[in-house]
Amino acid sequence: MSHPRTPSDLLVALDVDGTLMTYDGVISPEIRAVVADLLAAGAHVVLATGRSVVATMPVARELGIERGWAISSNGAVTARLDPDVEGGYEFTDVITFDPEPALRVLAMELPDALYAVEDLGRGFRVSAPFPDGELGGEFEVVGFEELCARPATRVIMRSLESTPAEFHELVERVGLHEVSYAVGWTAWLDLTPGGVSKGSALEELRRALGVQPFATVAIGDGSNDREMLQWAARGVAMGHAPEDVRAVADEVTGTIDDDGAVDVLRSLLP
Repeated sequence: MSHPRTPSDLLVALDVDGTLMTYDGVISPEIRAVVADLLAAGAHVVLATGRSVVATMPVARELGIERGWAISSNGAVTARLDPDVEGGYEFTDVITFDPEPALRVLAMELPDALYAVEDLGRGFRVSAPFPDGELGGEFEVVGFEELCARPATRVIMRSLESTPAEFHELVERVGLHEVSYAVGWTAWLDLTPGGVSKGSALEELRRALGVQPFATVAIGDGSNDREMLQWAARGVAMGHAPEDVRAVADEVTGTIDDDGAVDVLRSLLP
């Protein structure tokens, strides 16, 4: 595999939670420093996350990414970051789907689960409050009909009584073929438009930026990172990632407790 000669040729896609940030919400000084070095060298450092754009922006600011691009909502939302724009960003690509069929079939199976539909740029409309800190931005409790009422970039189902394995089995049973989905570390199901992933959004961005396919790097730890790791010429799974995520990566680094992303990012600097 040929490597780019300078970081300015690189597109570096980074998951946030469990990759750059601990599950307690901490980004280490080492991560901040190496991201700053990559930005100074001219690399395109792109946060690619399941978070909403509202919850992505504070991370971008903490990392010093003021200009550039961010991919949110597992690929359904791409934003251009610019400190001169109100709020610090503007949407460049937003892909939606009709959430009603999926919501209705899931609610028949798990009526007591929590449901959320992304309210773009603000937060979420929810069936009931989620546990503190799980959703970024503002949330508004609405009736089920209103959750179904308009096109959405992302739908979340959360069950405090279920396991991830039960969620995988549920998805297989009900056959959610019209949407893309990822099951989280807890009983958390993320739905996005069919065929949309972090990987598909990054490929659109790579072409727009004119970055060569071999000059792409991605680091992630979750099931929603699989397509991104397969897309990148150098796809790196965190050491604590599930086996199916590590299996599609080109290499595996240390865990989040080891700050495993740091060595990978340092290796990209001249």
